[in-house]
Amino acid sequence: MTSAAPAAAAAGAARASVRVSASSANLGAGFDCIGLAVDRWLEASVTSPAAAADDAAAATPAVTVARGGELAALRGPDGRRDLLYVGFAAACAARGRPVPPRLAFTASSDIPVARGLGSSAAAVVAGVRLADRLLALRLDDHAVATIATAVEGHPDNVAPSVFGGLVLSVRDDAAHGGAHLFVPLAVHPSLGFAYAVPDFESSTAAAREALPASLPYGVAVAAAAKGAALAHGLTSGHPGLLRAALDDVLHVPYRKGRLPGYDAVVAAAVAAGAHGATLSGSGSTLVAVGPRERMRAVAEAMCSAWKAVGVSARPIVDAG
Repeated sequence: MTSAAPAAAAAGAARASVRVSASSANLGAGFDCIGLAVDRWLEASVTSPAAAADDAAAATPAVTVARGGELAALRGPDGRRDLLYVGFAAACAARGRPVPPRLAFTASSDIPVARGLGSSAAAVVAGVRLADRLLALRLDDHAVATIATAVEGHPDNVAPSVFGGLVLSVRDDAAHGGAHLFVPLAVHPSLGFAYAVPDFESSTAAAREALPASLPYGVAVAAAAKGAALAHGLTSGHPGLLRAALDDVLHVPYRKGRLPGYDAVVAAAVAAGAHGATLSGSGSTLVAVGPRERMRAVAEAMCSAWKAVGVSARPIVDAG
């Protein structure tokens, strides 16, 4: 979910600010198509100082990025490689607008980085939003999500950071260019979500490499059924559907071995009252779904289970 402040001119510079949420993708059987906004946030702003003559003649924009919070440890020599700028430039390209010659970004975040909570997608969405606000590109939410999805490569983390809440994203291959449909879904009020965020990172690229090139037809059929169960289970609160959907067959079996204690943490979540638990995104965070009044106890149980295998973890609870 995104909130934005309008651009303002001050001391010869234009400025815009946005606030973009974290997200949890896949949620078991919703691989690359279902995601949920999480109550952790990236706050970002951009300033475009008045251009000087030498700026206008420069071949590439001069970009700086000042980072705080969870982003403080990130260091990069070239601001043009930062995902804030990548999203900003993608929005400009989509509208046929030149990127301003000088851009100064600031960003502070409490979204854990490389933990399966959509920190990269949030940065891309923030960049697109900042370009829209700064340059009056007139991008609606669908356009923002479409541009950010093209940068990210898949929509599951992008969509919740744009629309908020739970979002189903489906590629419509019958549409010109294979456009995505972004469909917000209402989470049943009985449900809450607990996250256990471990002290080790997980690479999305490495997690992708762990997936097989093909699957048996029977597994594909089971995956389709579980995906349908996830969508209906999250909107209806049906415990049985959620148990089945969170027990994924499409990607989790190939990724969970990269996380020490995965099975023990999932078992602890269920024992504490969750309907089930699974990877958030590609990990390393695990997410549990269950009765919202049980979620704090579930989060504590998950973190305790990880501690028992020598992993420190911190809880996040979205219990409504």
